[in-house]
Amino acid sequence: MDVSRTSDPRPFWLAGCPATGDAEQTVTNPHDGRVVGVHSVPTPDQVEQAVAAAHAVRGQAAALPIHVRAEALAHVARRLSERAEEIAQLISAENGKPIFWARGEVGRAVSTFRFGAEEARRFSGDVQRLDTEPAAQGRLAYVSRVPYGPVLAITPFNFPLNLVAHKVAPAIAVGAPIVVKPAPATPLSALVLGEILAETDLPEGVFSVLPVPNDRAASLVEDPRLPVVSFTGSGPVGYSILDSVPRKHVTLELGGNAAAVVLADADLDWAASRVALFSNYQAGQSCIAVQRVIVEDSVADAFTEKLVGAVGGLVTGDPADEKTQVGPLVSEDAAIRVEKWVDEAVAAGARLLAGGTRDGATIAPTVLADVPAGAKVTCEEVFGPVMTVQRVASVDEAFALVNDSRYGLQAGVFTRSLDVAFRANRELEVGGVVIGDVPSYRADQMPYGGVKESGVGREGLRSAMEDLTYEKVMVLTGLTL
Repeated sequence: MDVSRTSDPRPFWLAGCPATGDAEQTVTNPHDGRVVGVHSVPTPDQVEQAVAAAHAVRGQAAALPIHVRAEALAHVARRLSERAEEIAQLISAENGKPIFWARGEVGRAVSTFRFGAEEARRFSGDVQRLDTEPAAQGRLAYVSRVPYGPVLAITPFNFPLNLVAHKVAPAIAVGAPIVVKPAPATPLSALVLGEILAETDLPEGVFSVLPVPNDRAASLVEDPRLPVVSFTGSGPVGYSILDSVPRKHVTLELGGNAAAVVLADADLDWAASRVALFSNYQAGQSCIAVQRVIVEDSVADAFTEKLVGAVGGLVTGDPADEKTQVGPLVSEDAAIRVEKWVDEAVAAGARLLAGGTRDGATIAPTVLADVPAGAKVTCEEVFGPVMTVQRVASVDEAFALVNDSRYGLQAGVFTRSLDVAFRANRELEVGGVVIGDVPSYRADQMPYGGVKESGVGREGLRSAMEDLTYEKVMVLTGLTL
């Protein structure tokens, strides 16, 4: 399917309406360099119009009846489902994501908007009797949640539709206008989402999608009319945002070097197949892709052999091919960086068990053993198809090694012991523990986020809705209860 459009340049979405600026940007496929599409870039005056519109409509948006918000979100879910193949092809083309994974992303976005519609209908106030003390007799509290105001959403390239959905759906559900700044490498999926949102009955100004370059993001971050900044991306950028606007409400979903622990009682075949696939899915460009594999010594040899075999069986190649499981990174520059990190680890004494080669923007799925403790492939977030394998003598050592990281997003523990599962939940310093599977598992309705340098706040529909709002109390007096 040709995902380019004859009507290019694609418009952006200014206060709910299509618009064009005085410049254009070309989006190319990282696999073969072909042009995927061209979009219009907003002028500074148009960005100002979008922010002013969001600010002006904030009261109307907060007062929208719940059924209007819910139906808008349900409409988006339906239309994404109807256009699923078209949008999956677009994601694959602009991102380089294999079509298999791109279809999965569209399916998740459908669920995200559906969950948003459902949660919007449940997002009601609570009633609390206050006459538990004599002085409060006849008093009742109505506790509601109120949006802080318009949201600036800055989204990454690796999930160009679903991670935009995780900003947009909760904002609309709570009645907060939203201005989306998609990743410059992959803006087209967000522009299609804007097209679908424009089909709803949401008031003008409730949403804008502004594909501006990264060097123009700072003025949006600093604008006082956008009191909430929701950012998903790299740690350095995220914390620079947090530091630059300390009086704003900032949520950060940042990176990680996720660990998968394989204990002696694990199903080794299952663990090897899952670790192999989910170290390399999205070409490793996922915050919860498996990066560190920690294996109990008694099964380390058997597991490593199975793991290397499973990695060798992965199909790497053209993301448009139905059989491809591992595609290119988002750019050749990104691949060169990953290649350099692997070479540095090998030069420092690591053993290369698989992969380690680069072809353009594609890195062959890579497995390293005996990696020195200070190597970047263990300490930093690789964001590429690279994993390290480390042997440990005990559960104690395994869990200590998981925690020996400045990140804390999610961890996976392969065990059949319920006691060990609950111990992992107690001891591991992460935002989520997945038992019996890789740390890469995420259900879109569950709370999702990290601790330490992996971020601030939580996504997942209900959690994000709470993050975008504050509690407000109305006390009724003189009632007969």
